[in-house]
Amino acid sequence: MTRLIRAFAALAVLGLAAGCSSRAASTSDVDAGKPAYAAGSSPFWVDPEGPAARQARLWQRQGRGKDAELIRRIADQPVALWPAGGTDPAPTVKAAASAASREGKTAVLVAYNIPHRDCGEHSAGGAADGDAYRGWIGKFADALGETAALVVLEPDAVAHVVDGCTPGEYHAEREQLLGEAVARLKRQPNTKVYLDAGNAGWMEPAKLVEPLKQAGIEQADGFALNVSGFRTNEVTTEYGVRLAEALGGKHFVVDTSRNGNGPLPGVWCNPPGRALGTPPTTGTGEPIVDAFLWIKRPGESDGTCEGGPAAGRWWPEYALELARNTPG
Repeated sequence: MTRLIRAFAALAVLGLAAGCSSRAASTSDVDAGKPAYAAGSSPFWVDPEGPAARQARLWQRQGRGKDAELIRRIADQPVALWPAGGTDPAPTVKAAASAASREGKTAVLVAYNIPHRDCGEHSAGGAADGDAYRGWIGKFADALGETAALVVLEPDAVAHVVDGCTPGEYHAEREQLLGEAVARLKRQPNTKVYLDAGNAGWMEPAKLVEPLKQAGIEQADGFALNVSGFRTNEVTTEYGVRLAEALGGKHFVVDTSRNGNGPLPGVWCNPPGRALGTPPTTGTGEPIVDAFLWIKRPGESDGTCEGGPAAGRWWPEYALELARNTPG
């Protein structure tokens, strides 16, 4: 999207919608920390049939053992599931929830189907209207059952209200739908909900405070930052702490999937030379940061830019570059 796009290909019917960060990078955070890749256990569920896992198996069969080993840096990590908008999310969510439950892990999912999504950009679409969205989010929540789950709610939706990209006539409905979605998801006994709040290069935290409150942040477990973005952990955490203070101490999670080399100034869509960031973990070193997560699926295109395929399509060459550029 001008800001995000993403997708998922896994245990059941998959969705096309994978993200890209919306704002061009500034030079201030390009060199601010380059977390090295490190394999390790985490409390989050790993999809054994994700696109990176399938790619690794294919390359191994083709004799590309070194490339297969590199791509496993993605395949072996827990990456968020993005159930498709426009279809019943229940089969996909239920399959992932069941698999996570069997392994005693937490499923990480993204709800991304708000009406008038992405302002007509790369991930345009979403539910046809408010009632369609309520039905979709209800099926999503029901499918979670009692599984331990972490849901990132509607990337860019609040930020697009603030920056005016979403037309004003939709603002009140959007905030109402987000608040209802938070409340519905929180009815599931073991589900945590993080309402998306954009990224550190987009706008001052103060501009987000009231819109987040209108969208139900007080009932949520916290907010999410840097989804499909490239901002470093340091820059994002500093920004998040400022926003958290303005929200009465709300916690947050950070997408670290592709931020190992920070952003590339002026390029938000499929920027070259990027690297994987800190693997998913709850050991963030910051009490107010609940987790580093791979919310964007590394290797899925941001859109038809820099030679990439359509938004959300698996792009093995880009995935391999991310892995190759990552220390470890």
